[in-house]
Amino acid sequence: MPKTAFSSSSIFLLPFFLLQILNNNEEVVHGRKVSAIIVFGDSSVDSGNNNHISTVLRSNFPPYGQDFDGRRPTGRFSNGRIVTDFISEAFGIKRTIPAYLDPTYNITHFATGVCFASAGTGYDNATSDIFSVIPLWKELQYYKEYQNKLRDHLGPSKGNQTIAQSLHLISLGTNDFLENYFLLPRWSVQFSVEEYENFLAGAAGMFVRELHGLGARKMSIGGLPPMGCLPLERSSRVVFGGGCVEKYNRVARDFNGKLMELVEKMEKELRGIQIVFSNPFDILSDMIDHPSKFGFSNSARACCGTGRFEMGFLCSKINPFTCSDANKYVFWDAFHPTQKANSIMAKHIVQNYLSIFL
Repeated sequence: MPKTAFSSSSIFLLPFFLLQILNNNEEVVHGRKVSAIIVFGDSSVDSGNNNHISTVLRSNFPPYGQDFDGRRPTGRFSNGRIVTDFISEAFGIKRTIPAYLDPTYNITHFATGVCFASAGTGYDNATSDIFSVIPLWKELQYYKEYQNKLRDHLGPSKGNQTIAQSLHLISLGTNDFLENYFLLPRWSVQFSVEEYENFLAGAAGMFVRELHGLGARKMSIGGLPPMGCLPLERSSRVVFGGGCVEKYNRVARDFNGKLMELVEKMEKELRGIQIVFSNPFDILSDMIDHPSKFGFSNSARACCGTGRFEMGFLCSKINPFTCSDANKYVFWDAFHPTQKANSIMAKHIVQNYLSIFL
């Protein structure tokens, strides 16, 4: 099998006025059941770590961030905030989650939320090698470093309590399939897609066990989106009408099933753990299939450029085709949702999966 990945997604059910209390009342915030949001994963949740490593896979330039606070391109692969930012806000913690490698932040900021995610990474080490990004095992190393800083900042007892009460969000896997298994022949000629799915699920299980061993008790494993409906994949079928690649969507459903089984297994094996499977597949599919239902006018193409293949440096401010109103689009670039779509997904995830942590 491929080498292991370890080598050395309710507050929205509450009335609006209560949500405002959670956001503004300091006493309520201090008494919350989740003390911080800790994020691991890929570009779906990277808030800017790739800005600070040697890789071409970045988004710290316009028009990325054109709808973010201050119209700043932060390294988030969207026109604004991403799913984890909205989840953090829904839990009454803070509006955005800072990237661990961003030197403008320190442990004071990270004590209530931090992101270790890296765009382009996956459960498989070989996936992170493709774009020279942070592998998952390195994200774990950064997390260990963060824990030491947190204990120094808060004291050992309060630091350990904060770790145990933090909600750890894990979101990756898409790159393993689309940028690795289906694109490069390295694994696909040796292993069936089901065997690769089992390998990735095994790596996810190892990661959960590692987090549990480090004191984490509240976790969410995010499932795959309908990756065959991403504009980048649909563009490969333009001569056939530009429909979704159902082969990829079937793989996403199958792998999500394996992650659900993994969650059930971890609940039985790991003492004191609270773990859920957060599935973005159905809500994003609904937005794609019925865009007008959510106030969108386009779900097949992205806002940036022609909307078919642009992402990263191809999604630049000099591209003459970028749309004027990203709120009309489900996708911002050919791989990533808009801020509005991220907000809708976050609401769905909190309401249907993360509400047990409220």
